[in-house]
Amino acid sequence: MNAGIGEPRWVRVGLVMAGVAAMGLLLVLPLVLVFVQAFSKGAVFLWQSLAAPDAVAAIRLTVLVAAIAVPINTVFGLAAAWCVSRFRFPGRAVLVAMIDLPFSVSPVIAGLIYVLLFGLQGWFGPMLERHDIHIIFAVPGIVLATVFVTSPFVARQLMPLMASQGILEEEAALTLGASGWQMFRRVTLPRIGWALLTGVLLCTARAMGEFGAVSVVSGHIRGLTNTMPLQVEILYNEYQSAAAFALSALLTCLALVTIAVRGVLEWRGRAATQRGQRAVWMRA
Repeated sequence: MNAGIGEPRWVRVGLVMAGVAAMGLLLVLPLVLVFVQAFSKGAVFLWQSLAAPDAVAAIRLTVLVAAIAVPINTVFGLAAAWCVSRFRFPGRAVLVAMIDLPFSVSPVIAGLIYVLLFGLQGWFGPMLERHDIHIIFAVPGIVLATVFVTSPFVARQLMPLMASQGILEEEAALTLGASGWQMFRRVTLPRIGWALLTGVLLCTARAMGEFGAVSVVSGHIRGLTNTMPLQVEILYNEYQSAAAFALSALLTCLALVTIAVRGVLEWRGRAATQRGQRAVWMRA
């Protein structure tokens, strides 16, 4: 029996087996079924499904939206984390709550908000229509909805880390004559690099897999405003289940790669932190 654990061995083994069984039933089995269904008609059919014009357009749009939304949220996350962790000001708690707002609001509601703002019957819709600017049922609306939904990921990875690290090294760099940009590039960024990469990965994965908000603002126009999740829904509703699972398998692979890379980054981040601590102890 391990020290500090009073439960009998059979209780601990039972809890572990129950956890493994639940994980297998809720996580592993669905993933396996996705790939089984994707290859149900063979690898050739899977490739043909992914190479279909509508599927290629959906993949291209998904990558484009992620390529726009992720850099925007990376800059926002860095600025928000810097502001919250380095300054004390009236309204700081409100800012933190606003950063977490996309976690609390349903993505469908977020998409509806943009429709009410930029749709033809919305607040700014008539003005945009007069200038021939299309946001809803077009790529800009999809980007806006995706940016809103994914905005907290980078900030939430950085805020606790930057708050725990303190500002002593940054103040020392400024005292030695470094400019603000030099301090950020040579002192701050190396200390938060692994957390920043983790936040970017999570933001990218959510951007590519977002369904609710994008579904409201996209209009489901084939070949134009359908992202990969929306194309999966359309194919499944049209009883093209093998083609739908082919795209689902691609999304699943992207998610698994994200999880694997995140695990590697977290491991390397912990290793780098431990090396830094050992170096400090040796100098002391």
